[in-house]
Amino acid sequence: MPKDSSARSLLWTFLVLLLCLSALPIQAMDSDALATSDTSPRLAYIASDTRIPFWSIMAKGVVHQAGELGYGIDIYSAHNNARRELEYVAAAIRNRVDGLIISPTNSSAAATLIKLAQRADIPVIIADIGADSADYVSYISADNFTGAYRIGQILTQAMKARGWQQGRVGIIAIPQKRQNGRERTDGFMLALKEAGIDSAAMRQQVTFSHAETYDFSRELINSVPNLRAIWLQGSDRYQAALDAIADSGRKGRILLVTFDAEPEFLQLIPSGVLVGAAMQQPFLMGEQAVISMHRHLQGESVEPQQKLPVLAISADNLDENRAIIRRNVLGLEEMP
Repeated sequence: MPKDSSARSLLWTFLVLLLCLSALPIQAMDSDALATSDTSPRLAYIASDTRIPFWSIMAKGVVHQAGELGYGIDIYSAHNNARRELEYVAAAIRNRVDGLIISPTNSSAAATLIKLAQRADIPVIIADIGADSADYVSYISADNFTGAYRIGQILTQAMKARGWQQGRVGIIAIPQKRQNGRERTDGFMLALKEAGIDSAAMRQQVTFSHAETYDFSRELINSVPNLRAIWLQGSDRYQAALDAIADSGRKGRILLVTFDAEPEFLQLIPSGVLVGAAMQQPFLMGEQAVISMHRHLQGESVEPQQKLPVLAISADNLDENRAIIRRNVLGLEEMP
């Protein structure tokens, strides 16, 4: 057995791959295949976890654009499990898909997935999260840094309007091993620094559950003196944070902002329950990933880095952005 840890890791990866290739059935797991003929070119999309609305909406964008361009598509959800993700890459390789779109569980795992696809001569598009490798056709991402910076500005303005300049802000973060997580933190911290407002402790999500988010919120509330706001670097567990604030008797005295959005935000932001949200556009990102793969397969050049804008939404600008939010952010309907 090799003594070097990287060599052991590489050997383990290929042993797992061989096991997967020999054991997995040909049909896609957790698959939403389009009704196209067997001779149609086929893509696979491996999402971090479609139980989280963001990834489910991105999958809808992938499926929509694949249908527009005549591709069959298999959708896999890794349920935030790196080993399952590896198995699904093996399944896609065995199915000999023409292209692979991946939203990896973390940036370091993505490098291994790209290497395996390369060995099978299958091009890869990375859709969000990021990869500790540049051997992909293109990296489709949201401008996490700018989006986080702008929602930070919205929050600091709201705090100053209440005379809470001396208050502190707690952060419930997505894993900082992810490139997008680091960018969100950096952008938000810059906005706080410019406003002269202090950040407090950070908690990193692991299970992304209601219970975890609630417990992290209570910990911040109980341990941080003069806590005046919580920034949740996601959106689907926003209710857990609101519940923790209410159960602590701090409703109206601790503000909440998020990254990403839920359909309810169209009402919660104007009503003041949420100060605002930095809204990625996952439906648009899914579409752009398929368009980029199609161009590559047609022999056209593709930009290796594509950053899509993040909408920083508050009560002041929600109405003017409502149509684009419904389509590109929430995947609810197409714009007229």
